[in-house]
Amino acid sequence: MLNKANFKEWFNRYKYAELAAICAVLISSQFQYFFDAVTTAYLISSSEYIAFYGVMLFTTYIQLIQTNQSVNKKTNSKDILLLAQNLVLEFGYPALLDFFVIRPFCMYWIPILVGNYYIGIILGKITADSFFYTCAIINYEWIKRKP
Repeated sequence: MLNKANFKEWFNRYKYAELAAICAVLISSQFQYFFDAVTTAYLISSSEYIAFYGVMLFTTYIQLIQTNQSVNKKTNSKDILLLAQNLVLEFGYPALLDFFVIRPFCMYWIPILVGNYYIGIILGKITADSFFYTCAIINYEWIKRKP
């Protein structure tokens, strides 16, 4: 059941990665001056992914270390492999669909449909994020519930 605590947990989990991704989108959208629209759409998507997953890897790794320290346990390679496995399960298919289909489609077509490049990029990001986070949150909740 969805409640305020769920939304707060999800917000706290993704906020820094999303902030980095937003910055990457706005900066990389400047590639429009050097490349065609399709190339720019993929460059925007790529830079957003590098920023998002870089921050997600860093923050989840730090959380793992802090959790292990709180119970006087050393972080070992098995812990890190489990962390990586859970991130792949959480983001795997949503990331593939998002990167290869949804996000480039939104980053290419929505600015054209809106008629304003920057507003279109922001609306495209919001549209693509809606798909991505719906899938990722479903996976995240499933991972939390598995034994």
